[in-house]
Amino acid sequence: MSDQIVEENKLIAQRREKLAAIRRQRPAFPNDFRRQSTAIELIDAFADKDKAELEAIAKQTTVAGRIIRMRGPFVVIQDGTGQFQLYMSNKSFSKEQTAQLKLLDLGDIIGANGEVFRTGQGELTLRVADFRLLTKSLRPLPDKYKGLTDTEMRYRQRYVDLIVNQDSRQIFITRSRIVRFIRQYFEELGFMEVETPMMQVIPGGATARPFITHHNALDQDMYLRVAPELFLKRLVVGGFEKVFELNRNFRNEGLSTRHNPEFTMLEFYQAYAVYGDLMDLTEDLFRKIAQEVLGSTQVNFQGSSYDFSRAFARLTVLDAIKQYCEVKDDSQFDSQESIIALANQLEVHFDAAWPKGKILMEIFEQKVEAQLDQPTFITEYPIEVSPLARCNDANHEFTDRFELIIGGRELANGFSELNDPEDQAERFKAQVAQKESGDKEAMHYDEDYVTALEYGMPPTAGEGIGIDRLVMLFTDSASIKDVLLFPHMRPQHDSN
Repeated sequence: MSDQIVEENKLIAQRREKLAAIRRQRPAFPNDFRRQSTAIELIDAFADKDKAELEAIAKQTTVAGRIIRMRGPFVVIQDGTGQFQLYMSNKSFSKEQTAQLKLLDLGDIIGANGEVFRTGQGELTLRVADFRLLTKSLRPLPDKYKGLTDTEMRYRQRYVDLIVNQDSRQIFITRSRIVRFIRQYFEELGFMEVETPMMQVIPGGATARPFITHHNALDQDMYLRVAPELFLKRLVVGGFEKVFELNRNFRNEGLSTRHNPEFTMLEFYQAYAVYGDLMDLTEDLFRKIAQEVLGSTQVNFQGSSYDFSRAFARLTVLDAIKQYCEVKDDSQFDSQESIIALANQLEVHFDAAWPKGKILMEIFEQKVEAQLDQPTFITEYPIEVSPLARCNDANHEFTDRFELIIGGRELANGFSELNDPEDQAERFKAQVAQKESGDKEAMHYDEDYVTALEYGMPPTAGEGIGIDRLVMLFTDSASIKDVLLFPHMRPQHDSN
């Protein structure tokens, strides 16, 4: 056992002794204290008042929070809005209060009342007349200078991370502001927020491996949704012409700095729009999020700088491969054989049995995507990897689809929706064939969705934006775990 663990266990034992002493005297976890002021309320109200003005005002109030620093009679507490200093001099306390003061430790949650004043150093402070221990902290906080520096423990014990790391708290405050702004943005454009099923009989709307569960009452297997897409488009069929959903999706895939099996997605659909309209909307949305959250259209992420006031670049899949892989001869994209030859030339990993379009996308994903640093819309995806997107009128091998790439990673995926029920049925059949040949991410055949299309869906465009990656971008976070309050983690004994 390390010296650190031995010392920690010793401190925990001492705190338990203090708690036992408190229990012998009174209820150890009282619930009748009422706070009158938060840290930010006091700072906002009195930040511009000098010492004489505060003495004249003689503001009496009660505060509450967690003790995060203790230096002689000066104690700093932290509440949900910020930090505030208390002056707790045992010279002015009764014998009983002085005894209670000795039972306090870093991490304890206390309530205090007193008068707001300014110290000789000019710091806004509460001169405590009386205080109460509200919650005893049995475990010591991390070192005040080092904080919680073990990255894995920050994720596993997010509650401690939030106590001691202001940067972590700010990330999740920013996340909340982004989500709130997105809702406001779409509602102002006339979109209606809806909720669709999390458990589905058929996992549709994306090519991904689902989680399987079992419904006991129905005695049937069900799937946690991989996407809400097919249900949202059913609503467009039903007459709701602008809908959005901001909720969780689940994909039974690996863990990485970019992937968590449970993640938040924004999906929205607009009748009588095309995919170009949504690219314009997406540029506007990102620009306004930057202005709302950062106060500037300049966004810095992992060493790169993006100016969202400028139009995003737009490239087709083929043009991107030609530009970044230096492909000079268009005939290299003409046939299965030529695509295979190009993939081999570029040392791309693929299965020769895959259809032409899927091999093409492997070339793009392995050799091009990571190089797309500045905001870029990649358009015209092959039909084989776009089973729900409308064919391009000029070339039926490709679809009216785009993905937004920033910093070498996909943030959004949208397209003009396929609303031809017969074409959709054939696409589903092709997906089933791929599944039967071993592709675990291929889609199922959704007969009811085809039936819905047979009633008629107006020309529609739809898009999905990954909220977690969006928050990573606007908070300059390197890992998706940094923007998830409780990310999924491997069992501790396997974590090395």
